[in-house]
Amino acid sequence: MHSSKKIVILGPAHPLRGGIAIYNERLARQFQQEGHDVTIYSFSLQYPGFLFPGTTQYSSEPAPKDLSIKIKVNSINPFNWLMVGNEIKKLKPDLVVVRYWLPLMGPALGTILRHIKSNRHTKIICIADNITPHEKRIGDHAFTKYFIKPVDAFITMSEKVLNDLRSFTQTKPAKLEPHPLYDIFGNSVPKAEARKHLGINENEFIFLFFGFIRKYKGLDMLYEAVATLKNSKPQTSNFKLLVAGEFYEDRKLYDDLVEQLGIKDQLILRTEFIADSEVKYYLCASDVVVQPYRNATQSGVTPLAFHFEIPMIVTNVGGLPAFVPHGKVGLVCEPNAASIAASMAEYMQTGPEHFLPDLREEKKKYAWSKMTEAILQLAFN
Repeated sequence: MHSSKKIVILGPAHPLRGGIAIYNERLARQFQQEGHDVTIYSFSLQYPGFLFPGTTQYSSEPAPKDLSIKIKVNSINPFNWLMVGNEIKKLKPDLVVVRYWLPLMGPALGTILRHIKSNRHTKIICIADNITPHEKRIGDHAFTKYFIKPVDAFITMSEKVLNDLRSFTQTKPAKLEPHPLYDIFGNSVPKAEARKHLGINENEFIFLFFGFIRKYKGLDMLYEAVATLKNSKPQTSNFKLLVAGEFYEDRKLYDDLVEQLGIKDQLILRTEFIADSEVKYYLCASDVVVQPYRNATQSGVTPLAFHFEIPMIVTNVGGLPAFVPHGKVGLVCEPNAASIAASMAEYMQTGPEHFLPDLREEKKKYAWSKMTEAILQLAFN
């Protein structure tokens, strides 16, 4: 057991929304439960509007009453970085846990951390979601290099990110610790109830694509797989693809593809931001979650599917196959439409029941206490 520590989490939290904010809040609660004193320093401005691809960066849900969240960091104002850095430096936390997911954040976070570190007391641990981004931009390498320097040690949630990190630093301690389960969206509801809530037919087989829609996530390949399945002989039984999530790029490309492939009747489109309180219905209404990604580090959708005990079909990229052992927790296919379609057909034959015993066993590996333990060990052992 570690004695009580003063901890600052530096990264997105309420009123910002999305997976990283949810994760930071859940991590803060775990630390609090273990007797530590936690403050989250979040962003007053995370992305300039023109860089944000969705409709809004902000949540409509009320602020969590059990967390101390300071909305302070402006990612594009250097004067703000000095101010926030000095404020945290004076707090003298024992530990700062910083999230890194995008090189664009490198200058702001790197500067803040340098100031904190000058107190010669605080340990800095980074949870790195990505080291090299999914969509590359000029300056990525320099920004990441600048960010890494003041960090003492790293947690990565996939092998790929750990390898990417090693191309920047061979010497800093780093540990691979899988993404814990998202267990904050409530408990499962019966499939019939979830489908009724969403207005979905009870007798259809439902494939679910969940999360923001971006090129690397391969929804276009999944559409082609749906067309293959639809036109297969003998005719595949009643199925639908439920797409739940907001477009983070031009929607027209996808709409044109739907027309071209003639699969409109196979789709249920809920392409807006899914509120936290609705998440469980989408997962529980489906028979399987499909992650047809072109490339991936790890995915927040995987721990969500584990929590609600929904098997997965994932492509053989990045960290995905490590979390979804083929034939046990779901099926692993290649990142192309033909292979995805073949796995979808195979899954319809097999059905969810086959995977559930193994899925429940695997699920035990992903407790939040394992993440806090890994962070504290890196910092204080």
